[in-house]
Amino acid sequence: MTLIDGLRHGFRGELIDASHPGYDDARHVWNGMIDKRPGMIARCSGTADVAAAIAFGRAEGLPIAVRGGAHNVAGNASCDDGVVIDLSPMQGVRVDPEARRARAQGGVTWGLLDRETQLHGLATTGGAISTTGISGLTLGGGLGHLMRRQGLSCDNLTAAQIVTADGDVLETNESQHAELFWALRGGGGNFGVVTSLEYRLHSVGPVVFGGLIAYHIDRAAEVLALYRDFVATAPADLGLNCLFVTAPPLPFVPEHLQFQPIVAIVVCWAGDIDEGAALVAPLRAFGEPALDLLGPIPYCVLQQMFDDGFPAGRRSYWKAGYLGEVTDGAIDTYVANTSPVPSPFSIVECQALGGAFAHEPDGGTAFAHRDAAFVYNVIACWEGPEHDESQIAWARSFDEAMRPHATGGVYVNYLGDEGTDRVRAAYGPERYARLVAVKAKHDPHNVFRLNQNINPQG
Repeated sequence: MTLIDGLRHGFRGELIDASHPGYDDARHVWNGMIDKRPGMIARCSGTADVAAAIAFGRAEGLPIAVRGGAHNVAGNASCDDGVVIDLSPMQGVRVDPEARRARAQGGVTWGLLDRETQLHGLATTGGAISTTGISGLTLGGGLGHLMRRQGLSCDNLTAAQIVTADGDVLETNESQHAELFWALRGGGGNFGVVTSLEYRLHSVGPVVFGGLIAYHIDRAAEVLALYRDFVATAPADLGLNCLFVTAPPLPFVPEHLQFQPIVAIVVCWAGDIDEGAALVAPLRAFGEPALDLLGPIPYCVLQQMFDDGFPAGRRSYWKAGYLGEVTDGAIDTYVANTSPVPSPFSIVECQALGGAFAHEPDGGTAFAHRDAAFVYNVIACWEGPEHDESQIAWARSFDEAMRPHATGGVYVNYLGDEGTDRVRAAYGPERYARLVAVKAKHDPHNVFRLNQNINPQG
């Protein structure tokens, strides 16, 4: 009898093991460095399938991984020899434009959710890569273009359905299982499998003012200083990010600029289009840009602008942290470590926080470090395992050089396999202790441990 035979009865979705012709496609995740071989992939059709897969995995003593969008750089959406609970077939979305709410199943991606909400000129804060799953991003916090305007993804979460380790199906919100709901907003996938999420929606688009303006890399220090000063005086609800990137060979990039390193400022303004154009005038007055793609743009297009730079299967390694300010020393570190970037696929970002990000919603969330002003993320991407050592070394060296300028905290969704101390650093002592208590109540045996784990024993 195979592993699949033990779960087949009563399971409505698809069960995949190594004998299945689609096994290799089903087991792969976004990060090409992750090469795990689960004993079984349970592609769930709904909540009952999720509960059945959890019960089976526990009865067999198998490790359990949970897959939503499979974008997490640490590769936690898979495991060796165990059960992968794959939510990707669960793609239902229901929008209530009058109540300004959207309910979406756990396998939905941001591109799909944006498509449905934008039919009504509505959106919630989502990831900047449209193929990212809503579940993982939201449970870890949820940075995005709109966060300075309307808070994190988790700040806009109004309810969630979760299947716990014991198989209980719980509806959580501020009045039902409120402490668990608090933990789900930033505490990651530690407490069960979230099968649906309800979001608060806001008026956005369908056309916003956004895009990017870029300069040659030899002006990097000047541009980063300009960006720092611009953020200090910009409206709190203007989305801003500064990227060190290699210009891609795409039709909208002049041929002479393709494959050349540039520094770009990314903008998202969801207010009046003419007002947005006036706001970015200081960026255009800085001097002749290498590339100016700022203007009216459909919100969904802006959300997909960087998709081609993050294809599934490319190898990746990230290092990240928060900055209280962009000091001259931090600027020097950015410039020194991006001259040159060792892979044309790598990106380094300095994303502005503040605005609504800094305001914790009523009821609070597990997400910490609201006082940070910027988040830096060193995204090493490359092709071929022969480059693993050099690419990882570059990202680590960059991060080490940034540490003297950083706050010591970290965004949990940007963590790789970095150990318990870095997980604690994502929350701070008080929030971490509270998360341990929630974990001990709902998953005392640490069934859901293939994540940025919060051990129930503290």
